[in-house]
Amino acid sequence: MNQRTDIRDIAAIDLGSNSFHMVVAKVADQDLQLVSRHKQRVRLASGLDGLYNLDHASMVRGLACLEMFAERLKGFEEHNVRIAGTHTLRQANNAHLFLQRAREVIPFPIEIIPGEEEARLIYQGVAHTQVESGSKLVIDIGGGSTELIVGSGFEPTLLSSKRMGCVSYTEHYFKNGKLSKKNFAKAILAAEQKLESIVSKFKKKGWDMAFGSSGTIKAVREVLFSIGYDDGVVTLKRVEKLIERLCEWDNIDDIKLDGLTNERKPVFAAGVAILCAILKDLNISKLYFSEGALREGLLYEMEERLQRSDIRMRTTENLAVKHFVDLEHANKVKQQAVLFLKQVQQQLELKEGSELFDLLEWSALLHEVGLSISLQGFHKHSAYILKHTNMPGFNQEQQRVLATLARFQRKALKLNEMEQFSLFKQKHVIGLIQVLRLAILVNGQRHDEDLIEFNLSCEEGSWTLSSPSPNWQEEHKLLLADLTSEKEYWYSAGWTLNF
Repeated sequence: MNQRTDIRDIAAIDLGSNSFHMVVAKVADQDLQLVSRHKQRVRLASGLDGLYNLDHASMVRGLACLEMFAERLKGFEEHNVRIAGTHTLRQANNAHLFLQRAREVIPFPIEIIPGEEEARLIYQGVAHTQVESGSKLVIDIGGGSTELIVGSGFEPTLLSSKRMGCVSYTEHYFKNGKLSKKNFAKAILAAEQKLESIVSKFKKKGWDMAFGSSGTIKAVREVLFSIGYDDGVVTLKRVEKLIERLCEWDNIDDIKLDGLTNERKPVFAAGVAILCAILKDLNISKLYFSEGALREGLLYEMEERLQRSDIRMRTTENLAVKHFVDLEHANKVKQQAVLFLKQVQQQLELKEGSELFDLLEWSALLHEVGLSISLQGFHKHSAYILKHTNMPGFNQEQQRVLATLARFQRKALKLNEMEQFSLFKQKHVIGLIQVLRLAILVNGQRHDEDLIEFNLSCEEGSWTLSSPSPNWQEEHKLLLADLTSEKEYWYSAGWTLNF
């Protein structure tokens, strides 16, 4: 009997606002088998101060958890582990400090994902772990944000991420652990105000079944089990009765409910309030619990890498069409940029198969999206669009790289305005900026007639454009003028360009 050799271990980690979760799986042939789940309550969101900086204590708790997870991941290859940071790390101004320190305890890159990307991945996690094939609504109440998604099969069709979570609502509406009908009413009303802008869209879309995928909904289900509702269904009436029961106690610390763990107790009341608002506003008759969530979404998408590439390519193409990009020209710039990058890859110390090749291609395809706003300063418009629009398949830093390449594609190189990166080296991003600028310049005439063949080389920071065509400077005066201006821009940035 032949033994299978194509077995690999993969893992996904979700750095949530309340808890960090890790799920480990084994991939054999076409099967993905979950091996273990790990969870640690970190309360990262409670460490955010009024200036949106994470305090030392919350960072220490997070790092200690990651150090523990790292023990389980010894021997794992980098491309087989995905770590995603969510709401609190999106909000924290000093998230980069946490990421720097995290790299010292766990040797895998951490990506911070936008809210709507988090929603998309949560939906993937639920869709892959539920047998129901009809349309579904998925709700995930986290520590800092709540995601709501409607989709069918594996395709989400409506996504929303709202800044309301059980940790932040505990601090706002149940300060000092005080339980009262008045506090519940305030928390529910605040959640309803957050939902107001999306309720009609979600109701109009509709769904066959509703699933909850968070710790809050799991805890509610467990408590309902303990008080006699053994069908596992969460309903508005049952949640309202649960709120009445919770109000029998004066303080969160005093709550004694079977099925409610000490770990979940501090943020349970706020989670129940948010859930009540959602059930009420969306007229959800029955809500079922799903084990699948963000980490499972990361896991299944990691196994379907080609599908993920397809998602990002589809995102790029849709954005290009939406903003009326000249795709023929954009493709020429893309091909030229990739050719140039391959020619200087060794000098830039870029690894074979680096994701930066993909990011360069996508930025080349999208560098002119800002023209849909205005020709004047379109590079800045392009950067704004790429940084702030919803781009399924891309994490926050990937979007920031695309935005940075668009921002510095032309005109003065004000590199002091360039953002810092955690997943990518600054020198590599700068190398991509240089490559993209040159690829755009040599395709500046936007026609195929007499297109000059160029070679690009780089030695000790000095870049040289050369051509086998000996008379190109005499025959292409406009291109020569553009390159001469570009040389000045490079000189001002401390770079050297020869041609």
